[in-house]
Amino acid sequence: MRYQQWRLLLLRTYHRSHPSPCSQVTSISTRSFSSFLQLRSGIGALQQSEQLGSLRSPMKSSGSFGISVGRSFSSEPAVEEKSSAEAVVIDIFSRLSGEDEIRKELESSDIVISQDLALKVLRKLESNPDVAKRFFQWIKEAFPGELSSKNYNMMLRILGGNGLVDEFWGLVDVMKKKGHGLSANVRDKVGEKFQKDGLESDLVRLRKFFASDCLDSSAENVCDRVCKLVMKEEWGDDVEKRVRDLNVEFKSDLVKMIVESLDVEPRKALLFFRWIDESGLFKHDEKTYNAMARVLGKEKFLDRFQNIVVEMRSAGYEVEIETYVRVSTRFCQTKLIKEAVDLFEIAMAGSSSSSNKPTPHCFCLLLKKIVTAKILDMDLFSRALKVYTRNGNALTDSLLKSVLKSLKSVDRVEQSNELLKEMKRGGYVPSGDMQSMIASSLSRKGKKDEADEFVDFMEASGKNLDDKAMASLVEGYCDSGDLDEALVCFEKMVGNAGGSYADYAFEKLVLAYCNKNQVRDAYKLLSAQVQKNQLKPRHSTYKILVTNLLIKKIARDGGFEEALSLLLIMKDHGFPPFIDPFMSYFSTTGKSTEALGFFKAMTSKNFPSMSVVLRVFETMMKSARHSEAQDLLSLCPNYIRNNPDVLELFNTMKPNESTVEKPLAASA
Repeated sequence: MRYQQWRLLLLRTYHRSHPSPCSQVTSISTRSFSSFLQLRSGIGALQQSEQLGSLRSPMKSSGSFGISVGRSFSSEPAVEEKSSAEAVVIDIFSRLSGEDEIRKELESSDIVISQDLALKVLRKLESNPDVAKRFFQWIKEAFPGELSSKNYNMMLRILGGNGLVDEFWGLVDVMKKKGHGLSANVRDKVGEKFQKDGLESDLVRLRKFFASDCLDSSAENVCDRVCKLVMKEEWGDDVEKRVRDLNVEFKSDLVKMIVESLDVEPRKALLFFRWIDESGLFKHDEKTYNAMARVLGKEKFLDRFQNIVVEMRSAGYEVEIETYVRVSTRFCQTKLIKEAVDLFEIAMAGSSSSSNKPTPHCFCLLLKKIVTAKILDMDLFSRALKVYTRNGNALTDSLLKSVLKSLKSVDRVEQSNELLKEMKRGGYVPSGDMQSMIASSLSRKGKKDEADEFVDFMEASGKNLDDKAMASLVEGYCDSGDLDEALVCFEKMVGNAGGSYADYAFEKLVLAYCNKNQVRDAYKLLSAQVQKNQLKPRHSTYKILVTNLLIKKIARDGGFEEALSLLLIMKDHGFPPFIDPFMSYFSTTGKSTEALGFFKAMTSKNFPSMSVVLRVFETMMKSARHSEAQDLLSLCPNYIRNNPDVLELFNTMKPNESTVEKPLAASA
């Protein structure tokens, strides 16, 4: 009687959703948990155990799984995928061979290998047996026992179709030991290849093997026969009788295989699933419940999926990791983020020793989907964090880094603080490197208020922003063009005895001033910081500033004198003088009196080494500035005017022998 009730219920739904051969399944209204439980209790199917009650508690107020699926998601932008998952996997296995390398690449690409994905990859590798073998072998070693009969048959098709006969028969033997049979599709495809290559003995062996395989009633062949019966006609007494007449012993693996093979018709899969249990032919276990859940885990069947999961949990079974990965991926692809979080909570509710719980990688993928949704739902983010940490898992820098990268991809860096506050409740405080990453992201975007909030957050956490993070703030504000805020942060940094990264931050600040044509302000800033805070800028910082001060217009307005003064400060800080920009200046613009000042600034003595003097004279004369060179020579003391090398230089580089055809006149 119970079976008749649920069969009529499913068939009514089926007929409503199939008004004509051309129509598609329409939206199904979703019942609430309470109405579902009332219906099931009325037909005596579910017992409300304490475990079920505890599972419902987090979903009662939020409508877990029990939300209407007739919603439209058309207003939500689709996430553009650069490459399909199978294309990414093929690229990884084409380039890499090491297990650790492959695993790391898969994780960084947000790829989780499932049976479905494995089958898609193998299909695309049919003409590339080397990569296919590497991929297949990797799955066998990384996930033993997870390969399905379809995966094995596809690998056989690749090996046989590419003439790898010995490896083909080797895999056939492995399959036979595992209870898998040879599909007719593989027999036909490989048989054609054997016949074409003249492998008569192998062709005969293949035909004999397939014939004996059929007589042995392998699980694959039985599954194929049952599915044909179920798919061929509408479900009814006649179909049930025909399935019974097969006289098959329905075991867990067979039922699981049949349910999965009926994936294209979820309602018929559910009819078979219910019937075989009610008929007494089989008592469902964790494998078959999970197979049914995977078939129903789609947007159109949320209510049915919900029912199966509740029923499975009440029977003491857990959501398998394969079920979680496959269904969660579907939910996220169709923007059912709330339903994905609901599923995560249930999957994490398994026993502490269970290997079925979602991995840290699964958790990271879920958080990334939450933060890139059309609207960032912090309640969902918080729920996922709570159930993850409640199971003894720690939040890490690598997790936050991945999530923030996704947040940045949808231009929401200003919401970083919201994520941090929630993660703090889970016991996480960002490390120095993560502080720098967050500080840089906020300041580069010009998010001053959010950056200040982040600094306050770190102080409230008892862990002030470190030097590197403060330097990142300065650099970020420089890049965004907010020099005032960059200077405020730098002052705060050096005020807190900001040691190791102060010179780095200061160079970024100087460079930003120069890029905004505020070179002389940068000079004043350097002079003040050296005098006031005993700052020791980098040698490269001095080079940047000297070069920019000697730009023609700036040099005429006092930049030359300031550049000369920097030579003295550089010397005090133990750096050699940087004279290349001065040579460029003297070749075009510099006056003889300025060159004399340069000589005096180069050393504590009256004049620098003779090599520097000669270089200045040579630079001027190579640029056809002989008159300016003569004036400079006249200002020099006698020991320079009478120096043999100087005299030789002037003698060999007379005006009519200049290498420059059109002399440049000295500036007035």
